[in-house]
Amino acid sequence: MPRFEIVTHVVAPPDRVFDISLDVGVHTASMAGSSEEAVGGVTAGGLKLGESVTWRARHFGVRWRMTSVISVYDRPGYFVDEQVSGPFGHWHHAHCFQPDGRGGTVMSDVVDFAAPFGFLGTLAEVLALGRYMPRLIRIRNDYVKRVAEAAFPAG
Repeated sequence: MPRFEIVTHVVAPPDRVFDISLDVGVHTASMAGSSEEAVGGVTAGGLKLGESVTWRARHFGVRWRMTSVISVYDRPGYFVDEQVSGPFGHWHHAHCFQPDGRGGTVMSDVVDFAAPFGFLGTLAEVLALGRYMPRLIRIRNDYVKRVAEAAFPAG
């Protein structure tokens, strides 16, 4: 099962970065390249513990639906979203927000996932998903960073 971690430094306090990371509209805007939209559950505003959202997006030229739930919520330090239905055999995404000691945040994303379909899924992980999924998280994090830092300019 693939696992990766993406670390992003954000010049904004952890509570702001945490809240922005849970905002459905921010996520949708960050994934505009894949036409991602919220079509069920919480479709606007921030997600909380136990709430779910169903996403519809286009990846690899195919329309996908994925419903995820916020299974752990400890503001402003940590939350987890997990797939409850969708294209993955397994999806677990832990989001951590640690103060950097200078008023900013070290945002860490740890993602464990698995494609379905046994050997064919493993092949897809090796040939495509192992590079594609970290790239998507980096795109998302770059957008979260821009939004969070917009209210906290350097200097």
